[in-house]
Amino acid sequence: MDLNPNKRLKEEFVSNLTGSSMLEIAALSTIVPGLVVLRKWISSCWLNDNAQENLVKKGKNVKPSPKGLGSHLIALVLDYVFVILPILLFFTVLSEWCYQFAIFVILVVLFRMTFKSSELYSKVGKSHFSSVRNIITSYRVSVVVVTCLCILAVDFKIFPRRYAKTETYGTSLMDLGVGSFVVANALVSKQARDFKSLNLKKSLQSISPLILLGFGRLISTTGVDYQVHVGEYGVHWNFFFTLAAVSILTSFVQIHPRYCGFFGFLILSGYQMALTFGLSEYLTSSERTANLISKNKEGIFSIFGYWGMYLISVYFGHKLLFRVNSSGKDVGSQFPKIKIWALCAIFWILTIVLDNYVQKVSRRMCNMAYVTIVLAQNFQVLSVLTLADSERNLVFEDAFNQNLLGSFLLANILTGMVNLLVDTLSASALTALIILLAYSFVLCFCTSIASFLGIRFKFW
Repeated sequence: MDLNPNKRLKEEFVSNLTGSSMLEIAALSTIVPGLVVLRKWISSCWLNDNAQENLVKKGKNVKPSPKGLGSHLIALVLDYVFVILPILLFFTVLSEWCYQFAIFVILVVLFRMTFKSSELYSKVGKSHFSSVRNIITSYRVSVVVVTCLCILAVDFKIFPRRYAKTETYGTSLMDLGVGSFVVANALVSKQARDFKSLNLKKSLQSISPLILLGFGRLISTTGVDYQVHVGEYGVHWNFFFTLAAVSILTSFVQIHPRYCGFFGFLILSGYQMALTFGLSEYLTSSERTANLISKNKEGIFSIFGYWGMYLISVYFGHKLLFRVNSSGKDVGSQFPKIKIWALCAIFWILTIVLDNYVQKVSRRMCNMAYVTIVLAQNFQVLSVLTLADSERNLVFEDAFNQNLLGSFLLANILTGMVNLLVDTLSASALTALIILLAYSFVLCFCTSIASFLGIRFKFW
């Protein structure tokens, strides 16, 4: 029995793509965090003045999830309607309106900051009301949620081809996925927080799930004859192996976070030179020999780019998010908004320069231009999220944050099931949208219920 009769057609559907423009990437990177910010503002308006004053006086994180399951689910539905649903629509049927909505988000933010600052906001705005923990939670969850939505949506025709992964050169929404995971993990890594606490044995234990998941994906995709685009990572390589390889290198070559930026730049510079002087031709060629390195050349060689990206992100996480003064007291509770915005602008400028004068952005090779656009996009998301000025995470944010890996695995399982049960290429726009709505809500519902019940997917 042929489990995947349209395998070849599905592989061709995601092949030979050139991506979209950097401006569209910037617009999408405004919409996603912007929706989170707007939802938090709406949620804060529902709190009575006494509750808000108590929140400020306590200066502590308050459990955002309501006590009862019914109230918890109502809050989840509202989060879904105000955040997840619009994101899904702008990734599919409303994709042509992304610029207009990005401008709308910017105007709303400017209007509120200028004319609608409440008395409470005025009192606490100067003291950076948003905590580092909440901003980072929102940021990491947004990375996972966008990835989960895209991995299934890309198999339907209502998902614009310019958002799917590029073949060799170019920029697209999905190209940023693996890079964003690397940056998100590095910014809050143990190395960025406290170098002295690093333990090689524990580090290797934390890597073992990624290796198991990598082999699990390889075995499962081979077993059901699932479509795999070889030009993405290679014949056997996948996303989990890349994350594991970066973690292994970081564990064995332990560098103090103060120097991670310097060494990350050196690694990227050396790797970019190798690409410029011939390696890129080898990686982009379709010829493969029988040895494992040749069969998986894209995944193996791109590790150097991702490692450099990881080290640079560790440096910024250490300097910006987990700063410690001379007395040993953490001073990272006040989020460095101006520096984050400045870094966002700097990395966008660097990306334009590298893309035009060194080498075009290439996720396949993870060259220097790709590293800078990933950093630019991630710092842009962080920048927008700093505008939320809220001590409360949304219900779906806390739910996903407790099970980032678990929710991503569930999304992969659901995506595989849909692809094996539905001919995604022949599905009408309405059918595809209904399936994606059901998929996204089931994912949010299961993750939220697990959070409410205190279930956490962690086995190391």
